[in-house]
Amino acid sequence: MTFFRNLSLFRFPESVSKSLNTLDKELESKRLRECGPMELATRGFVSPFGRDSEDLVHQIGAFSLVSIGSEERLLPSVVVNEELADKLSKITEKEGRRIGGKERKRLKEEVISELLPRAFIRPSRLSAYLDSERGWFVVDSASRKSAEDAVTEVREALGRFPATPMAPEESPRNLMTDWLVGGKLPEGLVLGEEVELRDPAEAGAIVRCRRQDLESDEVREHLKSGKQVFQLGLVFEDRMSFVLGEDLVVRKLRFLDVVLDQMGEDTAESARAELDASFALMTLELRTLFERLEQWFGLPRPGERD
Repeated sequence: MTFFRNLSLFRFPESVSKSLNTLDKELESKRLRECGPMELATRGFVSPFGRDSEDLVHQIGAFSLVSIGSEERLLPSVVVNEELADKLSKITEKEGRRIGGKERKRLKEEVISELLPRAFIRPSRLSAYLDSERGWFVVDSASRKSAEDAVTEVREALGRFPATPMAPEESPRNLMTDWLVGGKLPEGLVLGEEVELRDPAEAGAIVRCRRQDLESDEVREHLKSGKQVFQLGLVFEDRMSFVLGEDLVVRKLRFLDVVLDQMGEDTAESARAELDASFALMTLELRTLFERLEQWFGLPRPGERD
């Protein structure tokens, strides 16, 4: 298993935790099936251990790792349009008549039906995990749509999964701007080398800095002009670095040497043992980070009413 690189975070109430005891059985009904000859795409759960395993959940304590797979037929619009143009040209030459919009639409559907069974299939996989004790659902993606699709897949499998995006009590944009302006960060945090500053006005200026001293005069001048922090590079307790967005999505997550050294240099006896070690290490490290995010931004676990 490779460590997650991006984190989209959701919270779910304590009442959901009980239903996670049978998560493996619940996901069985949503196992990924092959994309049929007339289907554009299918989506479902696959084994975190890879093709050689049937297990749909990898669990260590309160943490449950799941993988959502998809198969998508690649049918570029340029290919469809080219085939349609050829079909329209032949009809015009043979019958010498003008083809209306309704017939053109029908012919396009025929072209798609003819091409679909021959289209290549592109597989993909998205990893996520659930922390039943603390109520976190963590998706390895910075894409809002992909993360929400993952929530939907779990919800359809369980029948009920009221996981909600972050609803911070403290504005991340204002708080991170204060960190950068004042230079006083919460204990355990230091500035990284990346920032995105924006003028909050509509269509305002955007400044992106990478490999930059964030305490430099150049950055401070942008802050003095009223720009605010939308993304900020941070290092947490010398154990991980990441870029935190005002949407509280964690991007470019990287564990540092002090964490990676805990994995040891010996090769794992099996893929399953390697997954055990890396998943346990990652989830425990991230649980500590999430606890601090709760404190900094005010991220209470939702109750049943939520």
